[in-house]
Amino acid sequence: MGLKDKLAAGEFAVLAELEPPKGVDVTAFLGHAQRIKGRVDAVVVPEMSNAVMKLSSLGGCVLLAAKGLETILQVCCRDRNRLALQADLLAAAALGVPNVMAVEGEPPSFGDHHKARPVYDLELVELLQVIQKLTRGRDMSGVEMEGAPSFTMGATLNTGVLGAVPQELAALDQKLAAGAEFFVTPPVFDLEQLAGFVKHLAGRPVKIIPNVLLLKSVGMARAIDMHVKNVQMPRLLIERLKAAPDRVRECVEIAVELIQGVKAAGYSGVMISPLGWEERLPRILEAIS
Repeated sequence: MGLKDKLAAGEFAVLAELEPPKGVDVTAFLGHAQRIKGRVDAVVVPEMSNAVMKLSSLGGCVLLAAKGLETILQVCCRDRNRLALQADLLAAAALGVPNVMAVEGEPPSFGDHHKARPVYDLELVELLQVIQKLTRGRDMSGVEMEGAPSFTMGATLNTGVLGAVPQELAALDQKLAAGAEFFVTPPVFDLEQLAGFVKHLAGRPVKIIPNVLLLKSVGMARAIDMHVKNVQMPRLLIERLKAAPDRVRECVEIAVELIQGVKAAGYSGVMISPLGWEERLPRILEAIS
């Protein structure tokens, strides 16, 4: 069952995020994918996350599709104008990529090419509208195309906002109107905080897929707590890591517990972000199966 059908049936979808390489040696990338094949519903291939130059999401998706994995293409407002975005979307559909996820993209100042010029020709909602229009057979200029793509469309949802819930709900309504079918959250470490945001949805038909980020150390947890906006890091979790005799094992256990909590709470799925610890994905997937 593909991701679209699984979401429609109300079944819990498991996504894994796999970073493509910074280079053309895709051996490790494909190896990690092979080890989780059949155990996840789709693989999200980020588009140069944190503005760090890497092999493109489209390239990564095509490589994985050739190995029989369902993929989710990230389309990013930061790097391409409306012509290039539409061209990439058509290429993705023609090459067998069934799902897309629209993201804004972090500014180039976050990454490793500080002189790069950001594009942001389209805002996130505009990009979703363009994807919706393409699936209806016309490009952004209204010109009829020779065959229309078919995508399951996703977007981001900032469930960690503090004091700006009405604005985020207004943006959510725009994304829903533009055809978004599922929503991935920022990294979630506090399920109660997430539940507090969800109470504001007021019956909106929103398929939420929380992002569970695999922590690597106490220092990483502290850095997220201090510097990452819209992500709440419970103090008890940091103390738990500090007290753990085997901190690597504890990091994996925390991820497993969060995923189990997400599933028990009735969310539409989960996205697991290993962030360099891809070799630990099989262990996590086995624990939650």
